[in-house]
Amino acid sequence: MEPVNIGVVGLGTVGGGTVDVLHRNSAEISRRAGREIRVSRAAVRDLDRSRSCDTSGITLTNDPFEVANDPDVRVVVELIGGETTAFEIVMEALEQGKHVVTANKALIATRGNEIFRAAHERGLVVAFEAAVAGGISIIKILREGLAGNRVKQLVGIVNGTSNYILTGMHERGSDFEPMLREAQALGYAESDPTFDIDGVDAAHKLTILASIAYGIPLDFSAVYTEGIGTIQGKDVSYAEDLGYRIKHLGIARRRGNRVDLRVHPCLIPETHLLASVDGVMNAILVEGDAVGQTIHYGAGAGANPTASSVVADIVDVVRTLTADPGNRVPHLAFQPTALTSKDVTPLGDIECAYYLRLLALDRPGVLAEIARILGENNVSIEAIRQQGTKNNDGNVSVVIVTHKTREMSMTRAIGAIEALPAIAEPVMRIRLDTLEA
Repeated sequence: MEPVNIGVVGLGTVGGGTVDVLHRNSAEISRRAGREIRVSRAAVRDLDRSRSCDTSGITLTNDPFEVANDPDVRVVVELIGGETTAFEIVMEALEQGKHVVTANKALIATRGNEIFRAAHERGLVVAFEAAVAGGISIIKILREGLAGNRVKQLVGIVNGTSNYILTGMHERGSDFEPMLREAQALGYAESDPTFDIDGVDAAHKLTILASIAYGIPLDFSAVYTEGIGTIQGKDVSYAEDLGYRIKHLGIARRRGNRVDLRVHPCLIPETHLLASVDGVMNAILVEGDAVGQTIHYGAGAGANPTASSVVADIVDVVRTLTADPGNRVPHLAFQPTALTSKDVTPLGDIECAYYLRLLALDRPGVLAEIARILGENNVSIEAIRQQGTKNNDGNVSVVIVTHKTREMSMTRAIGAIEALPAIAEPVMRIRLDTLEA
């Protein structure tokens, strides 16, 4: 069979890694795909810049639309990121009858419904395995390996930057800001780390995973999103004293006809496997009704792990070039006509346990007043501890762990507690989840 020409838009870290993997493993890849795969054209921002990959035999251009419109290119690989130009390139490639591979989670999470509809109408494939958890292949696992399951819950550490920061805070007793600066110095965090530390990156990924797990349209706006910027070193230490680790989690959980969709820091038992996922690594727990709980672990980013998923997508697309479009694996696991909207659980109706840290005046009756407020709002206390000794103002840190309650009840209770004259600063609230089957 004739070779398949690939066009790559973007030769940065992932693009260069993709070209390297295709060259290095070309013989093996050809055996798997059934024909040779070669990069014939690539778009770059600066034609004069030196490349990390071998570009011999590749026609370079600084116009990405030349790749999308090249009649010899059959598959366009979009690796520039962002939601505007990338969307235009993908839609142009589809308009020209070309299959698409992308690692762009923001694009899929926010514009995926339009993209998949356009691809379906033209009998084309848009592959996006590398958009979530780089080297884990979690999309293929959900879409194909667990296709016989009704997914009960999906819980993941899907942002390496946040996990690196929290790991350092745990292992070294550091605070947030020094660990963020270290992550930036090592290249794990961008100079503007907002998407990572505010949870936006993780929310993009959870949007995609939840759509595949539950057969719902992509809806990034429905995900409750909270970052790690307010967590202090003492919270990490207090959690450890209580037998927990703080992790930044994406949680999708089926509750009757509703689905929880949320990204936020969470205390989890230190004995749980997810608690031992450290550094920039990712891990995703999936619970199905047939298979039970499974955990999928690996590198979530980096040139080679992400390129591994991109190349796997390219191979899959090449395999489908001669297949009947009606018999391909659906983009979002369920047939396009079978996607159904589900109500996303309002945050106030979420039920979970909580970790609360208060700075309270150390005098008789204060703890009794706090307990009274919690009780009046149907919040039951599991444990309460005074941490350390009082400061010069006579205040002391108090940590409370509660049993499960509704978020709206906890919010009301916190408001009433913060109104007490004896409370010196806003209450720190972190949700707690045992991740039990």
